[in-house]
Amino acid sequence: MCEKHDTSEPHALQEKVKSMSRKRLAFVASETEKATNALDCLTNKYKAVAPDDADVIVALGGDGFMLETLHQYIGLNIPIYGMNRGTIGFLLNQYNESDLDKRIETAVEITLHPLRMSVLTVSGQKFEALAINEVSLHRESRQAAGIGIDIDGIERMEELVCDGVIVSTPAGSTAYNLSAHGPIIPIGASLLAMTPISAFRPRRWRGALLPATAEVSFRTLDTEKRPVSAAADFTEIKNVKKVTVRQDNSVELKLLFDQEHNLEERIIREQFLP
Repeated sequence: MCEKHDTSEPHALQEKVKSMSRKRLAFVASETEKATNALDCLTNKYKAVAPDDADVIVALGGDGFMLETLHQYIGLNIPIYGMNRGTIGFLLNQYNESDLDKRIETAVEITLHPLRMSVLTVSGQKFEALAINEVSLHRESRQAAGIGIDIDGIERMEELVCDGVIVSTPAGSTAYNLSAHGPIIPIGASLLAMTPISAFRPRRWRGALLPATAEVSFRTLDTEKRPVSAAADFTEIKNVKKVTVRQDNSVELKLLFDQEHNLEERIIREQFLP
């Protein structure tokens, strides 16, 4: 159900000035009832355009849908303003139908650079994919994975025996990385987090913080007995032999946040939650 507002007509000159200053908005929504109802309300209230013609894309859903939207429109170089119609909504602003033009105009813009995952499979196939949150490797069988780790061409770990390992961006450090007991990274820090998943050997290794310029290479060991898959956000490749991860600075993702709830503040606040 849409919010009710005063429908009285403003002065003609005020309306003309207001329309000239408005950004062209495109609205996209997840398939949940709450999100689709919001989509109907907002497209009726604001003059919506197609994403290709928009100045800003407004995403309605949860964090998962926000990631999908960022991936889908990654080539448009258009800022995305999310409003929470899901559950946690870490990457989204609070839902409010009022003053959307003003909120977007005064929003704080955050620029993110995704990770580029390059994969060589056991069969010799090559794949590439982008990750906004993290690149992760996982064992495919009951056997623990054996993974060698190189940083910038230098071997740093001969063998990590584990369920998997994560390389996370600052934006993704509060997601899967945090659940695996990895560190939270402030948005402004030029760092990546490498976090093991259920490490067996070396048992006391808790991961590492790496410069954002680092190129990380994972070598899977004993691939016949201990197969490993690799995932970049939603893209998963099975039976990998080598996985290389680096931050791709040529790709920019722009997110808009209300000033009082910007992403940097959320990440700091997340570190003091009980």
